[in-house]
Amino acid sequence: MKKMSIAAYLAVKEIWKFRGRFLLVSLVIGLITLLVLFIAALGEGLGNGNREYLSKLDGELIVYQAKSDFLIPASRLDLNRFSEIKNVEGISDVGLLGTANSQLLLSGDDNFLKTALLGVEPGHVGEPKVIEGSQLSAADADEVILDRNVILRSNIQLGDTITIRVTQGTEDQVFTLKVVGITDGQQYALQPSLFVPFFTWDRIRPKSQAEINFSDPVANVFIVKVDQPENVEIIRDRIEEKIENVETATRKEAIQALPGYSAQQSTLNTQGGFTLFIGILVIGGFFQIQVLQKISQIGVLKAIGSANSVVAWASIIQITLITMIGVAIGAGLTFLFSLFFPPQVPIVFNGTTTAIAIIALLLIGPLGGLVSIRYAVRIEPLKALGLSS
Repeated sequence: MKKMSIAAYLAVKEIWKFRGRFLLVSLVIGLITLLVLFIAALGEGLGNGNREYLSKLDGELIVYQAKSDFLIPASRLDLNRFSEIKNVEGISDVGLLGTANSQLLLSGDDNFLKTALLGVEPGHVGEPKVIEGSQLSAADADEVILDRNVILRSNIQLGDTITIRVTQGTEDQVFTLKVVGITDGQQYALQPSLFVPFFTWDRIRPKSQAEINFSDPVANVFIVKVDQPENVEIIRDRIEEKIENVETATRKEAIQALPGYSAQQSTLNTQGGFTLFIGILVIGGFFQIQVLQKISQIGVLKAIGSANSVVAWASIIQITLITMIGVAIGAGLTFLFSLFFPPQVPIVFNGTTTAIAIIALLLIGPLGGLVSIRYAVRIEPLKALGLSS
């Protein structure tokens, strides 16, 4: 205990004496922390923008057209197969999902918000739960549930009537919908979402010239809720066995198959890893120089009887304190900057992800200082004082 007290005293004393130098390295660590936390938040934000709706589905399976590679826009399923899936044993509910893009007109033709237009079946799996207002009332009602990201980017309120613009054939068409509900974050394909009844969606969605006169509605995918979640794989095999020309994915598989999702996340994770590695090199280099500059002082300490453990613990405490100060500075700067980001910027600070990043940042100090600690312990007092023969 006495050795630890001496080590702590030496560490703090040196930090205070050379506070300008140590503050500088703390600021560097703070900037590294700022970068790592923003990369983590950007990865979470971009990931959320792609997967948010799918990850919050209350169904366990998603049914696609066969050979669509689990790509929702590439899948087309007619309603005959929808009726067949309802009769598969072990399924408690099935919902339709249609996806398209639209422009939400805000004020004038030139001021609009790009949105995902999603057709869902009222009262069935796939329709998001509202946090304000009511659910969709009928399969062909001119109603809409807004993702809260739409609210954040506009002045639209519950009960308002909105106007959307789509292209059908070669002409732009506008449709009006009444806002009956607001749901939590439900982005799809990096766009805020509008949820409308499925048959309304089929009427107002973008269409090619050939589709305009086509009367039979076609969904992109079916969302399946099973009676017992532990039997998901059994139900999955049963669907593919009984229904022709379909393939089935879990929510996790569907998210991983989203265009660019896996590549995007792996790129950001690699950037974060390299930033941490740079942090290790910076801290390691700084403390190695520190040790080289005080070889004679360490030699004196050892000559008057200080144990190697005191020298080692003094270095460890010093490195840990400087790292903690730097991480605290970086976390504070990150919080301040985050207050000024507009809703359009996909930055999301997830508690778990942020905690993991901060723990990793706190570990880079001791890891980076390992070489300097080992070097300090191996210093011979006589050689350090120039007294060896």
